[in-house]
Amino acid sequence: MSRLDYVFTSESVSEGHPDKVCDRISDAVLDAFLTEEPNARVACETFATTNRVVVGGEVGLSDRKKLKEMLDGVEQIVRDCVKDIGYEQDEFHWATLKVKNHLHKQSAHIAQGVDRDGAGDQGIMFGYACRETPELMPAPIQYAHAILRRLAEVRKSGQEPTLRPDAKSQLSLRYEGGKPVEVTSIVLSTQHESESQTSDDIRAIVEPYIREVLPSGWITEKTEWWVNPTGTFVIGGPDGDAGLTGRKIIVDTYGGAAPHGGGAFSGKDPTKVDRSAAYAARYLAKNVVAAGLADRCTLQVSYAIGVAKPLSIYVDTHGTGQVDEAVIEKAVAEVMDLTPRGIREALQLNRPIYARTAAYGHFGRAPDADGGFSWEKTDLVEALKKAI
Repeated sequence: MSRLDYVFTSESVSEGHPDKVCDRISDAVLDAFLTEEPNARVACETFATTNRVVVGGEVGLSDRKKLKEMLDGVEQIVRDCVKDIGYEQDEFHWATLKVKNHLHKQSAHIAQGVDRDGAGDQGIMFGYACRETPELMPAPIQYAHAILRRLAEVRKSGQEPTLRPDAKSQLSLRYEGGKPVEVTSIVLSTQHESESQTSDDIRAIVEPYIREVLPSGWITEKTEWWVNPTGTFVIGGPDGDAGLTGRKIIVDTYGGAAPHGGGAFSGKDPTKVDRSAAYAARYLAKNVVAAGLADRCTLQVSYAIGVAKPLSIYVDTHGTGQVDEAVIEKAVAEVMDLTPRGIREALQLNRPIYARTAAYGHFGRAPDADGGFSWEKTDLVEALKKAI
């Protein structure tokens, strides 16, 4: 029996967080290659520190001449990303930072398995959905993201000119009867313009937006506020702390409310099941919940490198299922081809739709008209019901 009364916490980080700067660059490189060729292969890692960005990994295009041209354009991609995020500080500025590009051609030994439509690597991937929010996401992570997205909007619009790109949020929610009912604590740390600004000054700026984002009644007199609790936060981003691609995988998924297979997403083309199968697992879990088959659903799939068919499918409805989990496992395999090629085709993943996923979560986002966040659709509901 699941606990019904408890407090649960999740955190998010902004697009200006050092690790998210790196995720954004890696995914922008991926988008550039997919724009050139839908079947491009990319495994791009980024490291950022004071006024320096290093990009490395493996890429592949069918046209070798074009590959060289694309590699020559990586430095500009880096600068464009940093500029869009908003870094123009002395020790991390889009125009003056040094860029090192160590991307090279994909290993033939890895390519041989993928070229036969097999998985790009072994691994386990999880998807999750629940009824806590309209997006069928856990509430703590969904609203932790929403706070930072709102602050990014007012920063970039000029409405709050003293806010800077680096920020973190953390939300603790009290559950009663299995439903979120109250915010017990809010932690918000945001980079700001001047050392003369106090924590109280920053709270006065951010509090209205936090209250705007959170559901009415969740903030009470008992809610604890911790805004810039260490005081001054002027030096931020990769100048304040080094960043790496793929170091915020729990932020990227379910905020700790569900298992994570371990693989990061950013910088990986959709032949890598770390990414594409995690999207498929979320897609299926969300449709199971949307179909009314369960109030909560965790779904796991597993793969072997070079092998197309998933090795296993596991479903757990946490005691909320309307039918047996084994029946759901059989149904999801019927309604979706879970081979790497099948996933890419069903969700139309061979498109430049990834830079937008690099911050504020890969899940719980509205599907875009151009195919972005296609794994958030609930268009399998009727097929699942029929299969059941």
